[in-house]
Amino acid sequence: MSCKVRHATHSVQRQRGAALLLAMLVVTLVATLASAALWQQWRATEVETAERQRLQAGWILTGALDWARLILREDARGNQNSGNADHLGEPWAMPLEEARLSSFLAADRENTADDVLEAFLSGEVIDMQSRLNFMNLVKMGGAGAEAKAEVSEPDMQAFTRLYEQLDLPLSELNAAVDELRSTTELAVNDPMPSRTALKPRKLAHLGWLGIGPSSLAALEPHVAVLPERTTLNINTASAQALVASMPRLDMAQAQSLVTERERNPFKTLADASRLLPALAGQLSENQHSTRSRFFEVRGRLRLDDAVIEERSLVVRNNLDVRVVWRERIAGR
Repeated sequence: MSCKVRHATHSVQRQRGAALLLAMLVVTLVATLASAALWQQWRATEVETAERQRLQAGWILTGALDWARLILREDARGNQNSGNADHLGEPWAMPLEEARLSSFLAADRENTADDVLEAFLSGEVIDMQSRLNFMNLVKMGGAGAEAKAEVSEPDMQAFTRLYEQLDLPLSELNAAVDELRSTTELAVNDPMPSRTALKPRKLAHLGWLGIGPSSLAALEPHVAVLPERTTLNINTASAQALVASMPRLDMAQAQSLVTERERNPFKTLADASRLLPALAGQLSENQHSTRSRFFEVRGRLRLDDAVIEERSLVVRNNLDVRVVWRERIAGR
């Protein structure tokens, strides 16, 4: 009889153990499903937040670009009426320091600063004709089937002087120019894909031609890549670019030019030659000017802990300011 009791007791204990184990499995399953559901909800929230930030950033940076285009257009209108040149004392050249977005909005009676998106905007407009245009180095000669790409000697001399100033290897410049000449010529005469690099559209693309990252960093303040031949604006160019563009100009004379234009920007090349005798015979309308058409608009938006940057190249033809390209830089 005692054996039967012990057997029944053990059976009950096994059943209780199985029930406890099943209950633990159920709790684990429920906890896992709940965690998965919470994770999915969190992920959906994060995706929605990121998408909302992306759209908001796009709207704000587009508005900033449109505002910069409006400023450039009004500057062109003023220059047409006054005959003034483009220089660094004009409104477009003043950088916008980081400011809260609400400072640009007109608050009405129903809105308060707390209702406005917590965003901070900064940016600047850069005259890209304050830099030597790398694409000037190669020009097309001849016409039709006899069209041939050739190196522009005055521009090659200017870039050689710039490379020497910055202590960069001339072999790199020579190889890049030869590659650009081959690419330009094949693009005109050969419709088939080639082994040469694509024609660059931005400064970073010069890496396709063999210019290294360290050289690009040194060249960036003084060199641009623009879609057509351009002149160097002596009212906005750096002293290094001015020295490179004029073979008999030294750095001290270039600094004198910079100082003089800060006091009184040059309206014409003749004004500059008259005020600074060192420039006589060195300024050429083929290479220099006092007005600009190409500008780069840079915008930086800080939205909570995300930073979004955007760069746009615009070209100004009279009162028409058109976007050439636009790129978004990944947030940090």
